[in-house]
Amino acid sequence: MGATLLGAGLAFSSLAHSHAAGGAAATTAATPAAHAATAARATPARTITEAQVLAAQQAWGRALVQISSDFASGGIARATATASAVLDAAYGYQMGPVLFKPTLTTAPHTFRTTREGALAYFVGNNPAFPNDRGFALKGWTNVEVRNAAVLIHGDVAKTMGNVTLTNRDGTRTTVDKTWGYRLDPQGNLRIVLHHSSLPFTGS
Repeated sequence: MGATLLGAGLAFSSLAHSHAAGGAAATTAATPAAHAATAARATPARTITEAQVLAAQQAWGRALVQISSDFASGGIARATATASAVLDAAYGYQMGPVLFKPTLTTAPHTFRTTREGALAYFVGNNPAFPNDRGFALKGWTNVEVRNAAVLIHGDVAKTMGNVTLTNRDGTRTTVDKTWGYRLDPQGNLRIVLHHSSLPFTGS
């Protein structure tokens, strides 16, 4: 599956536009990876639509599930190939630094502005990031995105809300997540901001 995703580029699926009317949607390991192979394109005026944003979020969820699935079936090499394809297709590292603050990171690697740092977070196996164990390798089987709001200004969009992840044991983890998107010169929606944290539970 990793090779298939590399060939397809794992861009954002326009098929997920059907979720535009709802505030929440789920993705599962059973969703064909081909659903994420079609890029979400800009309108002629280069204005992002809410449907494109929701499609991008669902594609991200499918990609996370796929990395976990590929790790279970093909080990770290296969998972790393899939995660690399995801980063190249979904994130905007070719446009400059990506503001990526993952859920489970500590200083001096709290913030990941490079592709190397993002890949290490998702699949680990990088001595430059010794505390990374591979967030995407935790057996995720389902991802549900629930937006509090979607803000669009021309070719830039931002979202804020919750993402709930389910692993193969049925354990659910909810994180607070903010995404920022920008259209690249080819009209593909790229993640340029990704902030994730565990909800505050009080002292």
